Amino acid sequence: MSVLGIDLGTSGLRALLADDAGTPLGSVSRDYATSSPHPGWSEQDPLVWIEALESAVAELKASYPQFNDLSGIGVSGHMHGATLLDQQGQVIRPCILWNDTRSAREAAGLDAQGDVRRLSGNIVFPGFTAPKLAWLRNHAPQDFERVAKVVLPAAYLNFYLTGDTVADMSDSAGTAWLDVGCRAWSQRLLEAGGMQADHMPRLVEGSQEAGRLRRSLAERWGLSEPVTVAGGAGDNAASACGIGALDEGQGFVSLGTSGVLLVARDGYYPAPETALHTFCHAVPNRWYQMGVMLSASGSLAWLAQVLGRSPGALTQALGEALRAPGSVGFLPYLSGERTPHNDARVRGVFYGLDTASSADDLTQAVLEGVAFGLRDSAEAMKQVGVCPNTLFAIGGGSASPYWLRLIATVLGHPLALPEGSEFGAALGAARLAMTAAGLGTVEEVMTAPQVRGVVEPDADLSADFEAAYQAFRKAYPLAQGLSDLC
Repeated sequence: MSVLGIDLGTSGLRALLADDAGTPLGSVSRDYATSSPHPGWSEQDPLVWIEALESAVAELKASYPQFNDLSGIGVSGHMHGATLLDQQGQVIRPCILWNDTRSAREAAGLDAQGDVRRLSGNIVFPGFTAPKLAWLRNHAPQDFERVAKVVLPAAYLNFYLTGDTVADMSDSAGTAWLDVGCRAWSQRLLEAGGMQADHMPRLVEGSQEAGRLRRSLAERWGLSEPVTVAGGAGDNAASACGIGALDEGQGFVSLGTSGVLLVARDGYYPAPETALHTFCHAVPNRWYQMGVMLSASGSLAWLAQVLGRSPGALTQALGEALRAPGSVGFLPYLSGERTPHNDARVRGVFYGLDTASSADDLTQAVLEGVAFGLRDSAEAMKQVGVCPNTLFAIGGGSASPYWLRLIATVLGHPLALPEGSEFGAALGAARLAMTAAGLGTVEEVMTAPQVRGVVEPDADLSADFEAAYQAFRKAYPLAQGLSDLC
């Protein structure tokens, strides 16, 4: 038997085929674009996700005979996106994505209601789903009136696969409609956002069965046996499942488009005042906390585009030995920021530039700015007593040895490098498929990977980077002030 893990990312979809022991057999990827019709807007047409999925499945089926023995499917997806369905299950408008900040005013209004943070366990960030629907009601009432169901991106793929609107707890925790402690939709939170219970999908745990693959799809894909579709997960919870980060203190640093510091918790310990996210894990009776910066590898990708070079070429030009902090600084707020500032309006800033500043100086500044942004999340974790014991490094940016040395030094914490880290959330989704299909328990399936190496902090430069981080913290009001002028 085999299982399929699908990771629906912001810039592309990855489909991973694994055997019944969870060993990857092969993976394929499909890229797609994001639309930004206005400043601060970020949208995608869900049809491109379906096209990417069907194309990926066709390639896997043609390349791996094991696909014909598929027993389970799990989906991981980028969180918070508002995919709106009408009574016929048709998409009403492009999905409003996680990094869309148009609903900052609506988010502030919801967050100001006294019991919203208490029930949801989180600040209502502009990227969350509830303020998106409040924005829609205020600015596109003709679309809002047509809404029969609101589903997140991963849940939309679940809908395509099963014909049922069903979502998991980890993804739903980022809507501001879920009582995260009770793991159930909150009538009070729905009312605060002007929504009703029948707008919501059915809830399951990510490791449980959400449904069976629709017969028409099974026939088209050449599958004869029933195929279980798991509840799935939000992308970060799925990544945690992929590296076995389930127990207190286990976590990772992720360098994707956004940057994430995630640590698993043994219970529900919300701390919204820190701008940390407190979400349900993808498996029962577990939660996690994470700090999120909106532009991590995205900052490097932006610089690479401006300079007409690849991100890899920029980082390789710095060499392998960690340099002392540069004279140029960078505030990585290209799309606003979440942890710890919760500021949708703030934007990025270079400071300390002079006529001698080079491309290498700008690259070093971007890498350091992202590392300092992750340190901000680590400091927020310390405030609530979170003490990570194991931190894996994952995500596309973790391919840079220089960046990993820098982050380990800035955090003052070793970073473990997992075998097979390129599979990330797709492997976690495949593991959720395994548990839903009865191929093993959570404890049996979601184990830690082999470690291929550990990146240690550079003790000789720790004091220098501590001073540079304190300067970075003092520079934030500069970015605020410039945003106020725009």
